[in-house]
Amino acid sequence: MSRVRVALTFEQCWRESPGGTGIAAVELGRALSDRDDVAVVGVAGRHRRGPTAGYEPTVDVLRLPLAGPLLVESSLRFGWPRVERATGPVDVLHATSIIPFASARGVPLVVTVHDLAFLHHPQYFTARGRDVFARSLDVLRRRAALLLCSSRATLDDCIAQGFDSSRLRLVPLGVRLRSTNPAQVADVRSRHALPKEYVLFVGTLEPRKNLPRLLDAHASLGNTVPPLVVAGAAGWGDDHLTERLAAAQNVIFVGHVADADLPAIYAGASVLCYPSLMEGFGMPVLEAMSHGTAVVTSLGTSTEEVAGGAAVLVNPLDTQSIADGIRDALDRRHELSQLGTERAKGATWESTATLVVRAYRDAIAMTPS
Repeated sequence: MSRVRVALTFEQCWRESPGGTGIAAVELGRALSDRDDVAVVGVAGRHRRGPTAGYEPTVDVLRLPLAGPLLVESSLRFGWPRVERATGPVDVLHATSIIPFASARGVPLVVTVHDLAFLHHPQYFTARGRDVFARSLDVLRRRAALLLCSSRATLDDCIAQGFDSSRLRLVPLGVRLRSTNPAQVADVRSRHALPKEYVLFVGTLEPRKNLPRLLDAHASLGNTVPPLVVAGAAGWGDDHLTERLAAAQNVIFVGHVADADLPAIYAGASVLCYPSLMEGFGMPVLEAMSHGTAVVTSLGTSTEEVAGGAAVLVNPLDTQSIADGIRDALDRRHELSQLGTERAKGATWESTATLVVRAYRDAIAMTPS
């Protein structure tokens, strides 16, 4: 079987807050590069600085002449520059976010679509963001050979937007299992001034993460529960959120946490509470489970899929439901720890990579030469 040469996009790794799409691109690149049936060539714009700390691609990244918004606009409006300008000939172009790059005629475009949240919750996006995502979706309708959907919820959304199911593949994301020991947990707890027990939230500070309701739910429980630790890079959409976090009682805001510290942050937590309103996947759920941490997350979203029956599920629109979920998870933490650990073992990036390579071969077979 011939080796597939794929151009894998990493442009989001240079954003100020790459988020889950950045992590997914980096981890997929890592898993693909370990295989002998695919040759990965990274591609991104020509930036003056390196990628955002913690989002460094593990494969070589070749550079296009434009970057950032200029690259996005040129790709969407003019189909230029083509990735081959940097990579040379490739068999497949894989855009790792909804924003597609351009390639030569006859090269199939495979696109990872994490979510279509901009359609469901337009108020959580800037006007420019909504415009770029809408135009990207139009390009995908015309050009994409296959869409790789991170969850069944996203796949159903794509069908509702007119994509034929034959052009869709369900490709769940994975988790990199990273061990921790008590000394590492103690070190991170000391450096970040964390208490012995805490409820944890991990994620970019943006409206759809539902932090205001989580803060209200946690506050309603008073000192009967451990402090809430919020770890996440500053996002957008609520100018007063960081001020509220800083002033809140029984809440510790640690801001962005280096990737090297995250495993111990998860492992030291009593419970992860992740009541997001909408996710394409919800990586913190699996990451917490991989460290044996009990999880509370949202009903009726992709995070329910990710949890796989191993978490306490709550109504993210109901503060009382979130509060009850936190208390329930604290009471059942040992049972949930065992369930979550087993769930995480079955969700590997190696499994994701196998599905992705299968999709590459399907896309090549579907594309006229």
